[in-house]
Amino acid sequence: MTNNIDPGQHVWWLASRSMGVVAMVLVSLSVAFGLSMSGKLVRGPGVASRMRATHEALALSGLLAILLHGLLLLPDTYLRPGLAGIAIPFVSSHRVFWTALGVTAGWMSVAITLSFYVRRWIGVRTWRRLHQWTIAVWVLGLAHTLGSGTDAGATWLLAMLTISTLPVLVAGAHRIHTRGLRPLTATP
Repeated sequence: MTNNIDPGQHVWWLASRSMGVVAMVLVSLSVAFGLSMSGKLVRGPGVASRMRATHEALALSGLLAILLHGLLLLPDTYLRPGLAGIAIPFVSSHRVFWTALGVTAGWMSVAITLSFYVRRWIGVRTWRRLHQWTIAVWVLGLAHTLGSGTDAGATWLLAMLTISTLPVLVAGAHRIHTRGLRPLTATP
C-alpha cells in the first residue's frame, strides 16, 4: 500500500510553523533581555546600551517573524485561513481558541513593540503601561504554540520551548526578587 500524500500540500504550513517557532524564540529572548534590564541583572560599562539595542533588535525581529508566520499561511491549500483568519481572532476554523490566542498575541505584540517609537507622543507613562502587557503576550504566544500545532506534544518542540522559556523565568524571578511585584517593565 502506498501513501499518496503530496508533501507540497504541507509546504506553507511547515514554513508558517517554522516561522512561528522562530518568532517564539525571538520574543522569548526579547522578554528575557527586557526583564534582565528591568531587574538590573547584568551591569557594567556600556552594558545597558548594548542590552537595550539587542532587546530592540530581538523585538523587531520577533515582530517580523510573527508577521511572516501569519502571511505564510495564506497560500496553504489545507487550512485556507484567508486574510481574516490570520488577522481577526476567532475567525479561523483551525483550533479556533488556540488560533485566536495567537492572533490576539500578534496584535498585542504590534502595539507593544511599536509603542516604543511613539512614546514621545503617547508619553513614557502610557508606554510603560503598555509594556506591562509583555508577559501576558508572551504567555498567549506560548499557549498558541502549544495549542494550535499538530506537533504540540513533539519532543523537539517541547525541548525548544523549555530552552527558550528558561531565560524568561530566570530573569523574571530575579526581577521580582530585586524589585518586587511592581509592574514588570524595563527602565529606559
